[in-house]
Amino acid sequence: MNQPRTKTRRDFLASSTTATAAAALATIVPSHVLGLEGSTAPSEMLNLGVIGIGPRCTYDLKSMLQFSDVRCVAIAEVQAKRREAGKSLVDEHYGNEDCVVYRDFRELLDRKDIDAVLIATGDRWHAAASILAAKAGKDVYSEKPCGITIADCQELADTIHRESRVFQAGTQRRSVPNFQKAVELVHSGKLGKIHTLHASVYLPVLDNTWLPAQPTPPRDVVDWNLWLGPAAWRPFNQKYVDGGWRGQWDFDSGAKLLDWGAHTVDLCQWANRADDTMPIEYEPNEQNIICTYANGVKLVIDFLPQPFGDRSPHYITRLGTCPVRFVGDEGSVETGDEGEIVASSATLQSELPDASKRVRGLDVSAHSRNFFDCVRSRGKTAANPDVMRRSHIACHAAAIAWILRRKLTLDPIKEEFMNDDEANLLRARGARNWTT
Repeated sequence: MNQPRTKTRRDFLASSTTATAAAALATIVPSHVLGLEGSTAPSEMLNLGVIGIGPRCTYDLKSMLQFSDVRCVAIAEVQAKRREAGKSLVDEHYGNEDCVVYRDFRELLDRKDIDAVLIATGDRWHAAASILAAKAGKDVYSEKPCGITIADCQELADTIHRESRVFQAGTQRRSVPNFQKAVELVHSGKLGKIHTLHASVYLPVLDNTWLPAQPTPPRDVVDWNLWLGPAAWRPFNQKYVDGGWRGQWDFDSGAKLLDWGAHTVDLCQWANRADDTMPIEYEPNEQNIICTYANGVKLVIDFLPQPFGDRSPHYITRLGTCPVRFVGDEGSVETGDEGEIVASSATLQSELPDASKRVRGLDVSAHSRNFFDCVRSRGKTAANPDVMRRSHIACHAAAIAWILRRKLTLDPIKEEFMNDDEANLLRARGARNWTT
């Protein structure tokens, strides 16, 4: 039997009565306390906690710090240098020394005054930390990939619904104007019947090697146990914590396919109006993975050769990172992170915004604003848990097909492979007990 969900500060504030508010106004208090003169009253401020702060989190957090109704009050990070850098960033922004830092994020989750958390750890922690945060009554903005296995994505989405939390996946391109406009053009019917969607990804990798063992630092410098978290144990090496974990099977997601695929496949899902399903067939080859929906639409996951600038002839666009292309029987449109949109005809091109309105695909401002607005309204975010679940599972299914080097068929309802026990075993991984 499910236990009653813990009532949070945000739930309490949302249910405050008009009579209580009137009594408060009867007292003479400074205008900033009442939220007058353009300020936000403390009772209406959303308190934000941060779990894991590195380069990507710093980018996200700088955007969130600009919101007058959101205040970052705490940061949890296993590396001392990053903890202090995060605190300095927040304290300098607010002009005080109030940001509290923790080595263990569970202490942050114990705080009843925190409404929401930004989770930007390495991939191995995204799902586990998000699940613990939801159970602690926090709303969650999680960087992608939100789960490094199909099972992670399933459990995360189920937990968010069970705990009635607001969740936003960090697939911010759903909130960036050029990608929105390209999808709008598809949905308008002006490309005719859509038959092919292109999503670019890095060339997948499968690396199970270990770096040489180095002396484990003191826990207050780097908490190696917490850094590993649910991932399999291995000896410490500084390169891991400096970012060298990327591409490692134990730490990364879907043979690195989800680095971009979490964005580009997600955009293709959206363009195909397939947020409630996913492709059913996944067939890998040397250049791409061809995925087919039940309605016959093809999703082509194109491999990006390395280095980035050395693109082979089959590559679909030169419009920046994370490019996508949507093709119908009456035209096509493509776009990427540089903000430009290219359509197949002058007529279609005339309906697109000019270059002066470009916003780079890395910008999280609108996406994070959507999250905080939904924290207040309790509405669905742009990249809600159901959207995340299907697009992430599609990416993982494609990655598993690439790993096994064979065509796979997925039941989109059961979210399991048909007649392939080996593929189904790869839907989950064992989690290490990091709590001891």
